[in-house]
Amino acid sequence: MILAIDIGNTHTVVGIFEKHKLLGDWRVTSFVSRTEDELGALVRTFCEGAGISFKKITAVGISSVVPNLTDIAILMSKKYFKLNPIVVSASLPLGLKILYEDPHAVGADRLCNAVAAHAKFKGPLVIVDFGTATTFDVVSDKGDYLGGIISAGIETSAGELHRRAAKLPKIDLHFPPKIIGTNTVHSMQAGILYGALDAMESMIRRISKELDDYPTVIATGGFSQFMTQQSKLINKCEPTLVLDGIRIVVERMQALEAKKKK
Repeated sequence: MILAIDIGNTHTVVGIFEKHKLLGDWRVTSFVSRTEDELGALVRTFCEGAGISFKKITAVGISSVVPNLTDIAILMSKKYFKLNPIVVSASLPLGLKILYEDPHAVGADRLCNAVAAHAKFKGPLVIVDFGTATTFDVVSDKGDYLGGIISAGIETSAGELHRRAAKLPKIDLHFPPKIIGTNTVHSMQAGILYGALDAMESMIRRISKELDDYPTVIATGGFSQFMTQQSKLINKCEPTLVLDGIRIVVERMQALEAKKKK
């Protein structure tokens, strides 16, 4: 079994795989003050709830964009599982040629998305990750990671609007009944959500034009199912794509280690 940990700026997602099957996944807040013991206790609770024995976990993979929490997850892996985790980065053999100017500047979550999407769907691909930031990652039909786009995420935009405007409330994020809002909440929901939807679809069209090809569009992240229901341009919804990418990277590293021992 593989324990996959995806540490984002807002949430940390923990998943457990048995071979290719995701047995369970859980989402918690990414507290930077969390200790390795707190993280270990959370993972133990998740395992017990799913009827999974700690002892069956034979590998740990980490994708992180929060350096302090990366260190905590590494310590947790060593203390609770007696395992040296595989931390995803551009230094590993990902099976993709990374054409970013500085490959190490690409977030580990974006690399995992690209790895998993290419393994599942080949290319050309655009992966739209609806997280703290909304990111667009582009993979060619040859398996080259071409680069992408970073914009403010849906929840981030809503939070900033509430924080910076004294009379604008904090709102629930769901699509309003119509585009022209007749109250403040509906007006904000229309602006934030339809604005994000239209921006996403416009970006897809611009990317397609630059590629001179129409890619398979894959949505992932916390708002992926929500946005997929509203867009005809999204072809696939894969909410746990980062976890799949972690698993694939771990399996490749395990295969390389096994090959070295022969």
